[in-house]
Amino acid sequence: MLRVMTWNIRTGGRDRGGSDRLDQVVQVVDEQAPDVLALQELRGFDRGGLMAAVAGRVGMTPHLARSCFGQPVAVLVRPPYQVVDATTLRRPFHHAAARVVVATSAGPFTVLGTHLYPYSGGRRRMEVDWLVSAMRRAPGPLTLVTGDLNSLDPTVDHTERLAGMPALYRRRHLRRSGGAVDTRAIARLLAAGLVDLWPSVNAAAADADGLTVPTRFGGAEFAGMRLDYLLGTHAVAQRLRECRVLRGGAADTASDHYPLLATLEVDAG
Repeated sequence: MLRVMTWNIRTGGRDRGGSDRLDQVVQVVDEQAPDVLALQELRGFDRGGLMAAVAGRVGMTPHLARSCFGQPVAVLVRPPYQVVDATTLRRPFHHAAARVVVATSAGPFTVLGTHLYPYSGGRRRMEVDWLVSAMRRAPGPLTLVTGDLNSLDPTVDHTERLAGMPALYRRRHLRRSGGAVDTRAIARLLAAGLVDLWPSVNAAAADADGLTVPTRFGGAEFAGMRLDYLLGTHAVAQRLRECRVLRGGAADTASDHYPLLATLEVDAG
């Protein structure tokens, strides 16, 4: 079985003038032992050997995508899974996007780990087009787009939840013309043939079970939202056995986002 996890660890797991949460981050990763781990908001991980140090603590090989404007992202892989290709998408993402191809028993498995623009739905929609283009160049049918996509699900009515947010944060999720809820980024990925993995296996679950922000750590810009996604091609969705938001223990306070974990029926190639 292949276990894939995505997690925004908030400012590299460390707060300016505050606490260091990296030990909690490492604890959660160790407890779950994902085979593929997409991390976002890796502030400081591109210098001083921090990426290598954290990857060594969790026993994984890191592939870091540096950012020109925001914070790096990374995709980490645990043996016995082997990476056959790893690159950074050469587009001006606000944060970054990493492309890693892993050898599996079902063929190459492509992971696109990213963190989309937080402040504008239009910019997120543009970044999604770049992801779709990269997805179409994947070497096989097994492709996963994952990360903090800062975007709302087009199949859910968000009106009431957004109405209670401060205007500064609410407008991040509204279209500039007309003020409608902006769900274009996720809608574009679904239209490109991807399957939203959490609802695909949790149809009977309560909406609150899928929310990934905020945690007990906090998050003033959130109003109980699902912003973190695992979106797979149909070939990936057919192999999905479980997808869940990880709550409790260190996951409650290690970040303002909860991790999202999926289990796929596929082995190392």
